[in-house]
Order: sequence, then structure tokens, then C-alpha cells
Amino acid sequence: MTRSSRDKVVAVAGATGAVGEVLLRVLEERAFPVAELRPLASERSAGAAVRFRGKDHRVEVARPAALDGADFVFFAATGTLSKELAPEAAERGAVAIDKSSTWRMTEGVPLVVPEVNADALDGHRKIVSCPNCTTIPFVMVLQALHREAGLGRVVVTTLQSVSGSGKPGIEELEAQTEAVVHGEPLHAEFYPEPIAHNLLPLCETFRDDGYSTEEMKLALETRKILGLPGLDIAMQCIRVPVPVGHSLSMLVETQKPLDPDRARRVLAAFPGIAVVDDPSRNVFPTPARAAGRDEVLVGRIRRDLESDRLWLFVCSDNLRKGAATNAVQIAEEMLRRGLC
Repeated sequence: MTRSSRDKVVAVAGATGAVGEVLLRVLEERAFPVAELRPLASERSAGAAVRFRGKDHRVEVARPAALDGADFVFFAATGTLSKELAPEAAERGAVAIDKSSTWRMTEGVPLVVPEVNADALDGHRKIVSCPNCTTIPFVMVLQALHREAGLGRVVVTTLQSVSGSGKPGIEELEAQTEAVVHGEPLHAEFYPEPIAHNLLPLCETFRDDGYSTEEMKLALETRKILGLPGLDIAMQCIRVPVPVGHSLSMLVETQKPLDPDRARRVLAAFPGIAVVDDPSRNVFPTPARAAGRDEVLVGRIRRDLESDRLWLFVCSDNLRKGAATNAVQIAEEMLRRGLC
């Protein structure tokens, strides 16, 4: 088969992980021009096989030599791996698109949600970062409202599924749910307390100031993506016993008053957002409704009782738009702009 100039050699580091598996599926669904696929993982997973376009592909060890000749390298694994190999990929001429937090706040590295700040790609230096899986839907909603009415203060509580922790989080919820069914005691190994029939006001780890690292990511990444370094954000992140789908309860103050009906129209017109908001029929976003979709679902849009601020409830699939789909969209946008 002759390779066209558009066809690309694509490596996926972390191909056997939760995000990596979805990334392969998204590449296939969106017909990304893959001439050659190189699934990569740790030595523990090397030799396994992943399925892509009807064929099994052998997983190789993620190491510098495996990146030679690649056009895109998607990092869907640990920050340690991307810290080591993303510069290696860039040195070899590939574009590294990283889902970990390693490069997000690095000066000169674009942190990109294509619907919000695609222009940031124009200055890339071969490494591009994907935001956190809660930051992505958060900034999409905020950008839609900001364009229309400006932003004041934002208060957000996130309700984050266990898949946001990767396969270990999913497996722990499944094991504990099975234990509940059989009346057995719950053992917490990955999380500090049982997650089944429970929730934990902790995502990632606590800092000395009492905030979690996940909460700080949400605030700092949002300010960088929107170009609003002074944006006032109050945030709390909570882990909930949901397999897939992150939710956000948002209270947004706009600089100009924005009534709920206008907000619905503005949000519905924004690329990648679907308004799901019909209280008369009990229609609203849920993680289950968002799972398997690339749209960010927004509903429960209403005016605050004591002010002109707006309440919203947002759900999105954290493995798709919150991770894999956003990464593939970045690559698509780079091809569209002739940047790779």
C-alpha cells in the first residue's frame, strides 16, 4: 500500500491503559489517517496485543528507539513516562500530545482544548499538552459564557468518576461493589477509604494548604487556557462511585447579566456542547447519559435565587472528551493547519 503525504505514523504510549484503549477506539472512529500504528506500554504489558481496524497489533516497550520516524506520539500513560519520552519524541521530529499533567503549566507548551484555544497550537515546539479531564468541560462552558457576557467569579464542585484514576480505580470500585453484593467487608487499597456506596472529598493528594492537587490543576489550567490569569475560581473536587463520567456543579457570575434562556442558546451554539435541559420532563445531564459521547452535556440552567449568577450542571465522558477525543482533535487541528 502506498502511503500518502497525509497518512501518519502514530505511536500510543500507554496503549493498554484506560485512556489508551479509548484513544485507539477514537482514532478508528474518527478515521484518523494512521499509516502505521505503534502501541507502546511498560515492560509489564509488552507482548500483549491491542485491536485496531480489525487487526491485532503487538505492544512494544515504550522507549526512545520506538519513536523513530513517528509523526504523532500520544502519551496516555504516567507523567513519568511523558517527562522522559516526550522530549525524545520531539527531538526525533514527532509531535508529542500528552495527557498527563507533566507539561501543562510549562511555559511555551500549549495547553489546548481545540474548541476554545486552537490558535495556541501555532506556536508549538513539538510538545502539546491536554488539560485535566475536568478542566476540559469546565473551560468549554466558561468560554461560551465569557464570549457572550464576560466572567466574574466562578464556584465549582466536581463529582469525578473512578475511571479518572485509571484502571486501578475502576477495578477497586468493581471489587468493592461485588463485596457489597455478597455481604463481605470492603477493603480499600487504591483509595484511602472504600469508594463503593461512598464518596471521597479527595481527588489525587492533599497539599499543605488543604487543597488537593486536582483542585489546583482545575484552577491553574483554566486560567491558562482562557487567558484569564486573574479569574476568581473557588473549587472542590470529589471522587464518586461512578465508572465513567465526570460531573460539575457550577455557579457562574458574568460581567453582564445573562438570563437562563439566553445562556441556553449561547451554550447550544458552542461547538462540542449539547444542552440537555427540560425540567418539565425531568431531563438533565447525568454521567450515564454522557458516557460514550464526545459532547459536553449542560443542563439545570437557572438563575441564582439571590443574584444574577447562573447555576449549571455539566457532565462529560472523562475518557473520551476529557482525554482521548481531545487529544485526537488536537492532532486533527494540527493537520488542518499544516503544523505536522
